[in-house]
Amino acid sequence: MTDTVDVVKRAHAVGTYYGFSPLSSLTLKKRGEGQKAPYPENIKPETLDPLSREIASFLKTVRDAGITPSTLQPKFIWHTNAAPGRPAPKQMVVQFHALGVDRAIADIVLIRAIRSLVGDLSKTDMRLRINSMGDKETRARFARELNSFFRKRANTLPEECVTHARTDVFKAIEVLLEHPDRGDIPSSTDHLSEASRKHFESVLEYLEATDTPYELSPDLMTRAGMYGETCFEIISDERVHAWGSRYHDLAKAFFKSNIPSVGAVVRFTTENREVIPAIKAAGTPRFVFVHIGEEAKRESMKMADTLRRARIPLAQAIGIESLTEQMRFADGLNPRYLIIMGRKEALERSVILRERASHTETFVPLDSLVDRLRLVA
Repeated sequence: MTDTVDVVKRAHAVGTYYGFSPLSSLTLKKRGEGQKAPYPENIKPETLDPLSREIASFLKTVRDAGITPSTLQPKFIWHTNAAPGRPAPKQMVVQFHALGVDRAIADIVLIRAIRSLVGDLSKTDMRLRINSMGDKETRARFARELNSFFRKRANTLPEECVTHARTDVFKAIEVLLEHPDRGDIPSSTDHLSEASRKHFESVLEYLEATDTPYELSPDLMTRAGMYGETCFEIISDERVHAWGSRYHDLAKAFFKSNIPSVGAVVRFTTENREVIPAIKAAGTPRFVFVHIGEEAKRESMKMADTLRRARIPLAQAIGIESLTEQMRFADGLNPRYLIIMGRKEALERSVILRERASHTETFVPLDSLVDRLRLVA
């Protein structure tokens, strides 16, 4: 059981440090610009599983608000079904999404943010299980392999699996995965296309470079049709707290264009039905962290939780790679200081602390960064 207000506060804090904006603030800015429309013809909420229904509802809200993510202007957003001024839902849902980024950095920023949130709330050791279902080419290859697998083992598999395999091999493998005597099943990563293999390798490289423990889990799979590429879940005490995946095809149904997207859903059972207070708008952050290059991005992700736990009043947009977009983000917040890290600084384990009014710059080693920021905060 979880305190609802605590969940909302922590989701807001994690979102700020990892560069995710609350959907409620974005829809407020866009009020009057959007137009409500029904779900796309090929998306029927009543036929979706609960997780897919939550993601589809989120995408519809984004579209109806007139928010238009693109690869040039991606959106990193978090959302919850706990609305201010209303009693807390018994089953609380928090979602984090990165819309418009096809590179592996979006997967990792999302995983790190969700991992931080679950870790704060569960207070237990977590396990990150990860796999890749690949792109359409991969899934076609994997489907052929699964068809062959079910034909060869039809006499030894549960009847329910064999029945599903005649029409949907992915549903059949989903059922088999819950069977205690499933034996050796094919692995999707053995059939990855070249593009999917490179993407998944980049995801794993980021995990290792940011000291994020993980388990390769061939038995973690997503259904065909809406999901692909990276999929993951975060477990503690043998309970799945969070599940995530890329869902390009689902996003395309709402935005009518190819919007590379990845999202994660966290579920909590709340302790009471207290009324959710409005989250106070964050004041101007003292610092905005700007990072240039892969090495700097990796270091900033490793530092995010340290800076957050130190309560440094900081904002950053880790998933945004464009320096122009990051500076636009900083100008919008108008902080007193910029923390700048490029490749040189990342290799030297330092940052540049720039006071924007005077343009005074100071080089600060990472080991003493928290203490230095506290002095000027």
